[in-house]
Amino acid sequence: MATNASEEITEVYEKIKSNIAKVIVGKDKTVDMLIVALLCGGHVLLEDVPGTGKTMLIKALAASVGCEYKRIQFTPDLLPSDITGVNFFNVKKSEFEFVQGPVFANIVLADEINRATPKTQSGLLECMEERQVTIDGKSYVLASPFMVIATQNPVESMGTFPLPEAQLDRFLVKGSMDYPDHSESIDILSRFDRSSPLETLEPVITRDELLAAVNQLPNVYICRELMGYITSIAEYTRKAPRVILGVSPRGAISLMRASKGYAAISGRNYVTPDDVKRAAHPVLEHRLMLDNAARIQKNAAAVIIDDILSTVTVPTEAVFENRAE
Repeated sequence: MATNASEEITEVYEKIKSNIAKVIVGKDKTVDMLIVALLCGGHVLLEDVPGTGKTMLIKALAASVGCEYKRIQFTPDLLPSDITGVNFFNVKKSEFEFVQGPVFANIVLADEINRATPKTQSGLLECMEERQVTIDGKSYVLASPFMVIATQNPVESMGTFPLPEAQLDRFLVKGSMDYPDHSESIDILSRFDRSSPLETLEPVITRDELLAAVNQLPNVYICRELMGYITSIAEYTRKAPRVILGVSPRGAISLMRASKGYAAISGRNYVTPDDVKRAAHPVLEHRLMLDNAARIQKNAAAVIIDDILSTVTVPTEAVFENRAE
């Protein structure tokens, strides 16, 4: 059963990635992170300067799967009801009717999420965690799969509202696009010379195929020793220098889920320490609350995670190879 899970997930992964590659040049690391989050049923925060392809990547992902996609442009005047929906009074029927907001979709792009006020940002908390929306005391379940992909610009502070730790913790992973190198830049110009390849992108998997892969992910095996490895990493973040607040149990669970995702897209039905290390940076970095001195240092969180990974004892290969079949 676990082998079938690995094969099914790998097939979905390869179809999506090859389709995205028709639009996005390079960025394998970020694309893998995005697909892993999709398979894990998690949310993604993409942080980078404008023009690096964040929105283009998200649109390419949404166009590759047969799911409903909606975009929300976050602005200071956006209200929570603009996201979740609102009850309005239908005069003809003399009753209130619920009008769904854009969050009622499978893939939701929250563009420039830090431009909205904290009150509006909080409108996403229930959606992201409980997969439901509560309006006037009545709850509405969101469709599956459900994924929020938020973007933000790290270089602008005017008119922005930093995401609180409680909301950051709800994102499974955080990543960036970074600038392309010289040859990649030439490929981008060539690819977009006459038209945008995004306009002709077609879905390569159906919603049911995606859900089947998502439901198979729990069948990827992780041994108890690797659970201990993940736990030790989380514990080390709580006592690391320059860290005020370390990784919570929810963060450790997220690391385990993402590790399973990376194992599955690698064609394996079991998790190895390399999968945990591969998932550690995108899963853990944004969950660290650093002191003021560390916050102003570039890549301080990444350095701390590297130090922890080099410190924590890694389980031997024989342990996780003696896995359940």
